[in-house]
Formats: sequence, C-alpha cells, structure tokens
Amino acid sequence: MAKRVLVPIDGSDGAWDALEHAVAEHPDAHLTLLYVINPVGAGAGGQVGDVGYAEEWYETAERRAEELFNVAADRLGGRAFDSEIVVGRPSRAIVEFADEQPIDAIVMGSHGREGVSRILLGSVAETTVRRSPVPVTVVR
Repeated sequence: MAKRVLVPIDGSDGAWDALEHAVAEHPDAHLTLLYVINPVGAGAGGQVGDVGYAEEWYETAERRAEELFNVAADRLGGRAFDSEIVVGRPSRAIVEFADEQPIDAIVMGSHGREGVSRILLGSVAETTVRRSPVPVTVVR
C-alpha cells in the first residue's frame, strides 16, 4: 500500500472523486494535493511582454489554487495534507513532481476542467499514465 499519494486537483468533479478515492483506498497514506498552473492559459488576453498582465494572471491562478486547497480541507474533514503549486503543462508537471518527490502513487480524475480534454480519456490522465514513474489510478 502506498505511503505517499499525489492527488492533482483542478476543481473538476473528477478531481474531487479522485480525492475521495485516494482517501478510501489509502486511508493511512500521506496526501499531497497538487495544483498545476498551466502557462498556456496566460496567452489569452494581455500583450506579449506585459509583465503586469503576467503577474496578475499568475496571482489569479495562485488564488484559485488556494481556494481549491480550502475546499479540499473541508472535504477531508481535518485530515492533514500537503499542498503544492507548480507551473507547467499539467501532465509533464505531474510526472516531474512524482519523479522528484517521495511519491508512491498518483490518484487522479479521468477528465479535468478543460472542454477539449473531455473528448478522449483525458489527455492529461492518459499522458500521466504513460509517463509516470509510479502507479497511477485514474478515477472516472
């Protein structure tokens, strides 16, 4: 059984289902919740090289992550967890985090918030499964 479980969260129903699954399947494991800030989203609006826009965009994304960690804390009912925010393409960031940190397993939703990713298994989940250095459970 895994001792350290990574649960990527994005606010989607699938991510919350994955969190519930992680708690149920790994009741004694230490949980790390990971929010990935995708820089691809920074391209919408704003001028290229506009430092003020980039800072505002990042701060907004960081606030969103903190809101989700607060929701997770409520859902976990006082259970301790670590929260981490990283910047990058989601699947790559998740795999790199699992590779660089003492993580034994990843539990994630099959589909995130992005509309296009809902077409298939979920490109983030699929890529994570293929590239992860640790076992991945995908929750539907």
